[in-house]
Amino acid sequence: MDFATVKAAWPWTDIVDCPGRFVLKQADPALMPADLLGSDIPVSEHRSALARDAILVAWLTDGGLISYRRADGGCLHTLNTPEGMARKLSQLGLAPL
Repeated sequence: MDFATVKAAWPWTDIVDCPGRFVLKQADPALMPADLLGSDIPVSEHRSALARDAILVAWLTDGGLISYRRADGGCLHTLNTPEGMARKLSQLGLAPL
């Protein structure tokens, strides 16, 4: 799975002032990373003192998905270029994974 395929398949919106990062707005909160990427892409779960929600990370061949699983079980998904992924994971204190 690659960045371009995932970006073309869903209505991603640029995150303002965050180059290389996109958010999936107005998506069903029950949508899980496997629904976006397929079940063959591994997803790891992390916690950060800098985020209130569980952080789900999936690597693509050229970037990745960072999803935030809310307390109610719903998710907010962000698609990231390699640079956007590295920057956000570093901000969360999760780099390198």
